[in-house]
Amino acid sequence: MNRLIILFSLLIVLSLGCSMTAPATSVPQDQTALSGSVLFQDDFALPISGWDRFKTTEGTMDYNASGYRILVDSLNTNFWSTPHKNFADVRIEVDAGKLGGSDENRIGLICRYTGDDYYFFLISSDGFYGIGLYKGGQAVLLGQSEMQANSNIKTGLAVNHLRADCAGDMFTFYVNGFQVASVQDATLKSGDVGLLAGTFAQPGVDVIFDNFVALKP
Repeated sequence: MNRLIILFSLLIVLSLGCSMTAPATSVPQDQTALSGSVLFQDDFALPISGWDRFKTTEGTMDYNASGYRILVDSLNTNFWSTPHKNFADVRIEVDAGKLGGSDENRIGLICRYTGDDYYFFLISSDGFYGIGLYKGGQAVLLGQSEMQANSNIKTGLAVNHLRADCAGDMFTFYVNGFQVASVQDATLKSGDVGLLAGTFAQPGVDVIFDNFVALKP
């Protein structure tokens, strides 16, 4: 399957169920933070920490059983959610597991979300990964022509620990403690952080996230 073509169509299609609010502040909140300090963290135990709560026939995004759940019930669709922050340089981490649906999916992190554009760091439950930029309604993978397989990604219903470092013009992706990709790009300078889940040709992808943290790299 050509995952590059499918990835483009998926990210262009979505207009429902995504976080549509720009970062809460125009000045990055990490300007005076020391390296290693916690900028934001959430175990999703309390449903008042700022993430989007949304339910339609296309799917659901909401706090769920001390986690954050994204259910995508429409094919070729991405949902993403943010806590409405604004960071320039940030290291974000989360535990992510599939609750149901096809293994051919997208599960990941986003950074420097401006209200329209963002960087994305994705895995699928059948063992593929990618880093890319979504800008002006177009998704482009960075450093690779299509999503690539990696044996460090746990497949099926297993939980994966994801980490994305967005520092200056360098973007590095880790899965379960192993670096899987690193790319350079200078398009976006700062923005929100967040979570993403999506479908390919089959609807019903159901993902739970927990232990989200944003650190100063």
